[in-house]
Amino acid sequence: MALMNQEEIKKIIPHRDPFLLIDEVLELEPGVRAAAKKYMAPECFWFAGHFPGYPVTPGVLMIEMLAQTGAVCALSLPENRGRLAMFAGIDKARFRREVKPGDILHLEIEMLRLRGSIGVGRATATVNGERAVTAELMFTLGPRLEETNG
Repeated sequence: MALMNQEEIKKIIPHRDPFLLIDEVLELEPGVRAAAKKYMAPECFWFAGHFPGYPVTPGVLMIEMLAQTGAVCALSLPENRGRLAMFAGIDKARFRREVKPGDILHLEIEMLRLRGSIGVGRATATVNGERAVTAELMFTLGPRLEETNG
């Protein structure tokens, strides 16, 4: 059962279609860990061109899905609400299986460090319990969105 749907996710992270790439948050311990999922609908925008006749989800988009899960985790802390989370680095990324139309990608991130405006999370994406992607994601917390619009 979902803890948050896309409308609730939009209250935490600024991503919008076509780049809001998580469907539901399933578990959340703010600043500690989060789990989400993404259904790889056959009509997802990337399948038409990646690759015609052999559709697979691009690895960089799966990394982004994991990053959005991490952003929900970090930005759910009251002191981080309304801020931007942006990549600072990606280490130890491994792509272990293809993710195809119809798959459900389970996304998990555990924060290894979250101090001030810098964070690191250990991220894993699985399909039916089989690892698809693992990585360590580093991010910075930028300004609050209302501070950037003035």
